[in-house]
Amino acid sequence: MNRRKFIKNSALTTAGTMLIPHFLKAYELNQLGRAALAGALDPNKVLVIVQLSGGNDGLNTVVPYRNDIYYRERPRIAIAADKVFRLNDEVGFHPALESLRSWYDDGKVTIINNVGYPNPDRSHFRSMDIWQTASNADQYLNTGWLGRFLDANCTGTACEPHRAIEVDDTLSLALKGQKLNGLAVLNPARLHNQTRHGMVQQLAQMQPDHDHNNVAYLYKTLAETVSSANYVYEKAKVQSAKATYPASELGNRLKTVSELIQSGVNTSVYYISIGGFDTHINQPGQQERLLRQYAEAVNVFLGDIKQAGRLNDVLLMTFSEFGRRVKQNASNGTDHGTANNVFLMGGNLTPGKVFNEAPDLTDLDEGDLKYTIDFRSIYATLLRNWLKADDVAVLGQKFDTLIFG
Repeated sequence: MNRRKFIKNSALTTAGTMLIPHFLKAYELNQLGRAALAGALDPNKVLVIVQLSGGNDGLNTVVPYRNDIYYRERPRIAIAADKVFRLNDEVGFHPALESLRSWYDDGKVTIINNVGYPNPDRSHFRSMDIWQTASNADQYLNTGWLGRFLDANCTGTACEPHRAIEVDDTLSLALKGQKLNGLAVLNPARLHNQTRHGMVQQLAQMQPDHDHNNVAYLYKTLAETVSSANYVYEKAKVQSAKATYPASELGNRLKTVSELIQSGVNTSVYYISIGGFDTHINQPGQQERLLRQYAEAVNVFLGDIKQAGRLNDVLLMTFSEFGRRVKQNASNGTDHGTANNVFLMGGNLTPGKVFNEAPDLTDLDEGDLKYTIDFRSIYATLLRNWLKADDVAVLGQKFDTLIFG
């Protein structure tokens, strides 16, 4: 089949599947070299990533409750010192994160402060692209760091989209590779039904003309997606969550992740994104609600995974594309900032603690926090020490890994 006929047939698929349009975007390639690995990944280790989209206010999440500058700059939105769940002599949790306190006390939560990158960008879209591609601020990549993780480990049966799953209807740039994309699955049964559509099945089985490389790539991607959708659907029927999850967006998505992990799906990375953290106006109530939903869902998830005997095999990372400015604005909110905190939970990679110093509010970059840890050092640590992958092949350069001892 030639390209024109392929596009014509693609248009005949039902609009509800939204399969083909995503594939058409997927063959945008970057120019980075790839170093294929020999499949040395630890098959038992799972990384779960929760993205807080919009720019969560890190200063009101991990609160510097003894810092006078914090209270001076935020007279109406600062978290009162007597409300904070104190983690050490400098910082403590926002009270909405109460559900996570016991996990911290048990050594299962590590907080990394001042995470960012050089020459930060305050645009949601650009900063998110930087975090998802692991690029420099002046570098534009068309593949994500997790997509390149798939590429670097694409050998034999490892070349399967379900090795990285985003619990959503669409796939983020983070999971798009040059040779292989991750799989977007919000509902395994629904995706399975979509891939059973007659036209999708027909296209997945066709062999394209050899002189149309892009079309060949699309056919290959479609066939892999159909196969992975069937695999995940069959596996998902094996185990239902025993825990009662909150009826929130994150609760429902973490429930899906837990069920897939416990069902034995061969997936190394799960990716979840939740929004609402762009708190320019009336921040206190909105952030409290979102953080409480986050903490309650993660608390149940960690308990569910622990009950299943998998807590040491599962590591959850939480990040946001940037923090907020130190000074509150005139609308009882905060504007786009720079450095932020990152959470690591579960697993046995880190002893629970506040990893590094609290933000220095006496040394700001025109009102914004200065980063002291490049987020790509966290990625390198997770790739090398947790997933047992070649971090340099994935990130395109070497970053120092963090030592949590």
